[in-house]
Amino acid sequence: MRIGIFTDTYFPQINGVSTSICTLKESLEHAGHTVFIFTTTDSKEKKKDITSHIYRVPSVPVAKNRRLGVYFSRTLLRLIRNLELDLIHTHTEFSVGLLGCVCARRLKIPHVHTYHTMYEEYTHHIIRIKRLEGYAKVAARKLSARFCAIPDQIIAPSEKVKELLQSYGVDANINVVPTGIDSDKFHYDPEMKVKILELKESLGIQPDHKVILYIGRIAKEKNVTELIHFLSDFLKEDSDYKLLFVGDGPDMNKLQELRESYQLKDQIIFAGEIPWEEIGVYYHLGDVFVSASQSETQGLTYYEALAAGIPILVKSDPCTDHIVIEGVNGYTYHNQEDFIDKLKRILMSPHHLIDEDMEDDHDMDQYGVQTFFDQMEALYKGAILEEL
Repeated sequence: MRIGIFTDTYFPQINGVSTSICTLKESLEHAGHTVFIFTTTDSKEKKKDITSHIYRVPSVPVAKNRRLGVYFSRTLLRLIRNLELDLIHTHTEFSVGLLGCVCARRLKIPHVHTYHTMYEEYTHHIIRIKRLEGYAKVAARKLSARFCAIPDQIIAPSEKVKELLQSYGVDANINVVPTGIDSDKFHYDPEMKVKILELKESLGIQPDHKVILYIGRIAKEKNVTELIHFLSDFLKEDSDYKLLFVGDGPDMNKLQELRESYQLKDQIIFAGEIPWEEIGVYYHLGDVFVSASQSETQGLTYYEALAAGIPILVKSDPCTDHIVIEGVNGYTYHNQEDFIDKLKRILMSPHHLIDEDMEDDHDMDQYGVQTFFDQMEALYKGAILEEL
């Protein structure tokens, strides 16, 4: 198959959508399919990707680490036509996604779409006046419903997202296909030992310190400030505990201000944004992975932490129902008292909750790359057959 993927976000931008698309592209190409990526330009792009079938359209920034395409040339449209695509897969409801819609209609080929983002949780990035945010959320629902009426099939990364779309009135065929992760990228390797110690030293973390780890976007929708509020007293009680944030985003200044106000400069550490190919080792800096987010569509970082053998403590949410096995691979929490109690259970234990049999207990294979590929390939072939 010759597949065109249309997205507003892709590497070097680091986020769940980029990771999902890269995983899909690599697995499809490994199976012999040809994949073409159409995405936005990015100032961090180090080299032209034309040899990798990656085409970038002129774009402008709309928020930190987010871009929108602004100009689609006739040359690009002719190129897409000449690629003789069998199917178009869009991953955004905006700019490049709309280009994908137009191309699918003009070329009369199947069109599938993955709904990645719960826009109701992101309206604050665009609407700065709080009293108008309610209207923005209504607009986000309507936009999502209208776009999802266009493709032949919709893909949701979790049951949570499927139910959300149905609540918007989307009556299209919605397929739940979780993004797979390559567990090998996160498994502990003895060769990592020196690198882990070097990273800890560079961050001011002693080998015997206990590390509470967050990896992800630093933004309001991730509710990252809650982690500092909840942990402030706990961290002050014992200087051997460290809270490590790995990532960047629009709320970074707010976190730095909170660190200063709580006088926890030595115990709250910011590692910044890390290249995707290096992120696996950073999970092994932590003794527990934490998240206060309720905007996750799937929780990829939760799976990555578990693949690394790190127990997780995450806020209760529908997306955690099929991830967390209470007391086996981690816990969910509801409030601060619950959070601290379960954190102590993990950190005070001489051994992590997770053991070598965790993957069997949790059936991690269902979230692996092979399962993801099998489901996507079958869906693509089915969509193409329906078009014949």
